[in-house]
Amino acid sequence: MKISLIEARDFCEAWFVCLRKALEEGREYKIDRGSYKGQRRKELDLVVVQVKYPATRPLIPDVPPGVPPPSTMDYVESYLPYLMTSHKKQGEEYTYGQYLEKQIAEAVRIYKEDGFNTNQVYLDVGNEKSIFLTDPPCLRMIDTRVLDGRLNFIVYFRSWDLWAGFPSNLAAIQLLKEYMASEIGVADGELLAMSKGLHLYEYAWDLAKAVLRTQ
Repeated sequence: MKISLIEARDFCEAWFVCLRKALEEGREYKIDRGSYKGQRRKELDLVVVQVKYPATRPLIPDVPPGVPPPSTMDYVESYLPYLMTSHKKQGEEYTYGQYLEKQIAEAVRIYKEDGFNTNQVYLDVGNEKSIFLTDPPCLRMIDTRVLDGRLNFIVYFRSWDLWAGFPSNLAAIQLLKEYMASEIGVADGELLAMSKGLHLYEYAWDLAKAVLRTQ
């Protein structure tokens, strides 16, 4: 597997760099199982993205006129309950929040009551039944660490849609991090994201090229 290491100042820079790398270096293949089965995608084998200043606004990247935006902050705000609460809408097999809601509160409690020098504050998504779902959770973990008075996140996605999922997911996770940092009483820190399946679906190839022409 080829490991792609990306350092970026903020989410916008990270997205642009990942778009270019996926188009130029992504492994192209036909999807046998999962979203858009039968279609093609370009995928990076294993990517590690380090965002130094994830709180930088805007959280969602701008795109040139005529290109549909990959996400909006209105969407991100509506997505937050899916990430942070256990409420499920009709037809949903799961939400990230059903796994994370209680863990978020416990993570805050541990840091406030027990201190920062611990490796145990790890938030888990999914369980032994997840593999039997039609669409298992893409986000599988949010690991945390307080260093030098700053809360850092390390997140892992088993599969990750680069065009729309990447900006939406990271913006929402950053808002969660800022909330937790405030509750714990520390500053906001870095965000590192990993995936062995960061990809562009075929429908987004020309959209990504249009965005990159303006960079």
